[in-house]
Amino acid sequence: MSTVSTPTAPEGQSEQQVRQDLAAAYRLIAHFGLDDSIYTHISARVPGTQDQFLINPYGLLFRDITASSLVKIDLEGRIIEPSPYDVNPAGFTIHSAVHSARHDAQCVLHTHTVAGVAVSSLQDGLQPCNQWALQFYNRVVYHEFEGIALDLEERERLIADLGPTARAMILRNHGLMTLGRTVSEALILMLNLDRACRVQLAIQGSGQPVRLVSPEVCERTARQYESGDSNRLPGQADPNQREWLGLLKHLERPAPSSFRD
Repeated sequence: MSTVSTPTAPEGQSEQQVRQDLAAAYRLIAHFGLDDSIYTHISARVPGTQDQFLINPYGLLFRDITASSLVKIDLEGRIIEPSPYDVNPAGFTIHSAVHSARHDAQCVLHTHTVAGVAVSSLQDGLQPCNQWALQFYNRVVYHEFEGIALDLEERERLIADLGPTARAMILRNHGLMTLGRTVSEALILMLNLDRACRVQLAIQGSGQPVRLVSPEVCERTARQYESGDSNRLPGQADPNQREWLGLLKHLERPAPSSFRD
């Protein structure tokens, strides 16, 4: 594969900024209907650390997450700062595994969407049958279902399946996961991965023959997504920033509370 520029966490990014970005991601996942009641998780590494991350308080809906309500924990599951909330054990298992092994991932996003769970349960998984899916062409990995993720020993197998570079994982019979070098990257990857699953199910449900895309065009499209050149704002290294800023404007509309609180 060719070398492409990749987004990284802004130099000197504060914990408060990461908290606000993470809270915004939770609310956007709820806005797009990708949440699952109080379950599933998005985590973000605390700037300047490799063993601490922020995650949602167990019991709050994603639409109600704020920057200050996020819980800071370490890789052993210990709460670092006082909080009235605890953390979902299954969420800790998955997210601690990824953060311990993939220091390039600032943000880890896991969902149980209907389309994502459906495609994760298909023998052939995600198929390169639409433009969104081509972003993940030969770039999505799989992890076999082992039951609800409460067994800490599963972390080693999940890390092995994830490998050193994958940005998207399909957890068999379970759901989807994306890794981002920024919160915005993890979120936008998940939006596109779930859309790819929804389109695939619509195509399969039509019963009509699928028009195939050549492997050469599949790979070319995936590299176009990776470069992000068509989306990049002038002077910005992160190709997701244009879409991210547009999404944040939606959240700034009047609401009972703000993700910045």
